[in-house]
Amino acid sequence: MKSALKSSDEMKMLALLKEKLAGKPLLPDNEAQWIIDTFIWAFEHFDGQYFVEQSKVVLPTNEFFPGQVSSISAMAQQVFHQVVGFAGMQNWPIQLVAPQQLSGAHFPTFKFVGQSRGQFAQLVQPVTQPILISFNPAQINQPQDLVASFAQALAMILIKQKGVLPPGGEAFLPQATDLLAHFLGFGVMLTNTAYQFRGGCGSCYNPYANRQAALPETENLMCLALVSTLKGADRHKISAQLKPHLRSQYKKAMKQMAEHLALSPEPVLLALLEKAGK
Repeated sequence: MKSALKSSDEMKMLALLKEKLAGKPLLPDNEAQWIIDTFIWAFEHFDGQYFVEQSKVVLPTNEFFPGQVSSISAMAQQVFHQVVGFAGMQNWPIQLVAPQQLSGAHFPTFKFVGQSRGQFAQLVQPVTQPILISFNPAQINQPQDLVASFAQALAMILIKQKGVLPPGGEAFLPQATDLLAHFLGFGVMLTNTAYQFRGGCGSCYNPYANRQAALPETENLMCLALVSTLKGADRHKISAQLKPHLRSQYKKAMKQMAEHLALSPEPVLLALLEKAGK
């Protein structure tokens, strides 16, 4: 009888614990608010109109990344051009080179006439030397890491060109770079590659192929929830492309972000919610 009572008590405690965890927000309010504030910073400084009219929540599917190539260099170039196109930076003087060709830290600054992203973006004057970026050959077999790394690189270039600090200042530049990569549309890949599980067979885990994430997995989920909500994206299609253990957390992130947005007085967010039909 005592054993049965003990078992019953344990089940009640477990049920209460699950209920408590289920009601606990994914992120503290101040961290969720930083994500919202930094999104507004991104919208105001990095061509928010392009976000409204042309940005997509890019998925790691053949629909977004079609084509097959036979060499590491060709695949890197193909993925790079696809990522640049989705980011609306096809008219930026950026060139992908092999790792051994990447030289010093030359970083020209330039200005655009009007909008800075999209097919009609136009430089004030031609740039004689492009910005060079490279790739990690080990990521060819981990294409989501490759895409996310390119997105981070483009976000960093945007920030350096504009010279504007995010909420929280310089100390938050790495995190803001990741959030800006979400703003560019690459949140699914960023979220999927924020944490790399080391289990399974030892030969399957390659630490050299993993990207460096400034935002942890949970923060990435909240960024993804924010962007997908404001774009009115199909959450079921997005969830289907996330790693299985992230799907229930994404649903929770969507709920928490919706609660924050419902209370926000920010005109930018209200306009985007209205356009998204939320």
